[in-house]
Amino acid sequence: MAKKQKTFRPKPRLPKGLRDIRADEIGAMTNMLARLREIYELYGFEALETPAFEYSECLGKFLPDQDRPNAGVFSFEEDEDGEWVSLRYDLTAPLARFVAANYDELPKPFRRYQTGHVWRNEKPGPGRFRQFTQFDADSVGADSVAADAELAMLGADSLEHLGLKRGDYLINMNNRKILDGVLESAGIDPVAEENASQRLTVLRAIDKLDRLGEEGVTYLLGEGRKDESGDFTKGANLAPAQIDKFLVYLRAGNEARGDVLGALEPLVSESPSGREGLAELREIDDLLEAGSFKADRVRFDPTIVRGLDYYTGPVMEAELTFETKNEEGEMVRFGSLGGGGRYDGLVARFKGQPVPATGFSIGVSRAYAALEALGKLEADKRNAPVVVLVMDQEQKGRYQAMVQSLRGAGIKSELYLGSSGMRAQLKYADRRAASLVVIEGEDEQAEGKVTIKDLDVGSELSKEITDNKEWRESRAAQKTVGADDLISTVKEMLAARNTDQEQSA
Repeated sequence: MAKKQKTFRPKPRLPKGLRDIRADEIGAMTNMLARLREIYELYGFEALETPAFEYSECLGKFLPDQDRPNAGVFSFEEDEDGEWVSLRYDLTAPLARFVAANYDELPKPFRRYQTGHVWRNEKPGPGRFRQFTQFDADSVGADSVAADAELAMLGADSLEHLGLKRGDYLINMNNRKILDGVLESAGIDPVAEENASQRLTVLRAIDKLDRLGEEGVTYLLGEGRKDESGDFTKGANLAPAQIDKFLVYLRAGNEARGDVLGALEPLVSESPSGREGLAELREIDDLLEAGSFKADRVRFDPTIVRGLDYYTGPVMEAELTFETKNEEGEMVRFGSLGGGGRYDGLVARFKGQPVPATGFSIGVSRAYAALEALGKLEADKRNAPVVVLVMDQEQKGRYQAMVQSLRGAGIKSELYLGSSGMRAQLKYADRRAASLVVIEGEDEQAEGKVTIKDLDVGSELSKEITDNKEWRESRAAQKTVGADDLISTVKEMLAARNTDQEQSA
């Protein structure tokens, strides 16, 4: 007898670095994004949406490895014409392509905001995913550093509008021209193509100061560093004297913006680029002071460089400064949750002429985690459904008509579509986080009435109630009214719930 062939059943698993997102998080995330839109639009930015895929050549030399189009980004070769296409790794490169394609018809500066998923083909880790959401604002065609100062203000106002208080965050700013001046003083040409790889390695090393400390950065500026997993990261291979110059630069930080500028000045006094960068930060400082943005909200920090090579001037990073406990009960800081800066050369790749631009981006998932840790997430409880229970399977038409009347009045509602009894229906409503349940049993129907129950304590009720008799005897937080009063009573009870939630928030 032939052996029965085993049926293949795929494992229900996700690729590494990806995750599913459930309704409660989506609801809170929706509220959070709505708050960000309010601030971005208050500043005069308008919405734009670009595709998830771009031709890899449009993402350009700023790919982590241009010789391997699928290194650092997710790419594939189109069957039809053999061109490489990549999932966007940020929202800035697609914006540059859009502006170049529509340059003549756009207002200058073009002020847009965009939110959406981006993808990185990088090693995942705790809290580090390969797909995540960004929320960007950019001004394209603005050559004044007033645009950079405005984005720093936007970042601070956005975080406060999300619920963070002053002292929980900082917007840290620097200028890549100052770093170019330090590169020059260390004997590294900041623009020569042959130095591009070494220069990028230096930038990324400095960018890791908050995570690796001065010792780790020293290794990355030198021969390289092996992490805890044993993976080795190649360094910039700088000489000890060159490394010392960068360490002096990194120690120039101070809480007062003017003190930082004074400490940086002697480091770049021989560099035209460095002096220009200092002058731009001084102008930004004046604008921030005029807008009453003090150093407790926006400060200057020479350790902020941003890892991507397309930044050409002022750069900024939003840092969360409060501490919270991780899963092991250890006190940790969230650190960076976004940033940006000036990228005057990105659109020029397409146009062949200088097009100034600057932008700021918030990492939405990280902002969500921070608000969750602070207990400041707003769950979308107002959109919880009213569930109409089915007490008699033969009477589904009556219950369906009831649901339609609720929906017609603009009340989010649903009919229980299973075949279980009372207790299971209450458990279902509880798991759906239902605001109210509506019941019309035999007695209610005979009297022309309905019972409406508030489910704030639904989980406890679902454990205790086993039949319709117990339901009728449990009168707390419920009303029995005439069927004609269903809509008005539901609206009244929902309004009372919303008021209670606002007062307890």
